[in-house]
Amino acid sequence: MSCIFCKIINGEIPSSKVYEDDKVLAFNDINPVAPYHILVIPKKHYESIIDIPENEMDIVTHMHNVMNNIARDKGFDKTGFRIINNCGHDGGQEVKHIHYHVLAGKKLPLYEAMEK
Repeated sequence: MSCIFCKIINGEIPSSKVYEDDKVLAFNDINPVAPYHILVIPKKHYESIIDIPENEMDIVTHMHNVMNNIARDKGFDKTGFRIINNCGHDGGQEVKHIHYHVLAGKKLPLYEAMEK
């Protein structure tokens, strides 16, 4: 498979791991936009959230639990953080493997009004 995140999961590409279990891997983004910029991905390949079958949606709950635990462990649960999941081309998804960006460690800018 040519998916960069699958290669990271398989150990073909190194990463700076933050958390790992049998279902999820979390690692530091190589191009961070905040002091904490952590990617959280399922080990099973799904292109986006749209591609997760209804009977497998528990992976999303698990990923959110992992993000909460990381926030507590890193100490930014008290000051706040942002979770981003981009879906598809128009949503800004660059890697076709569902992933969440967890951003924290500074005051993050508010979103500007979007053009229609």
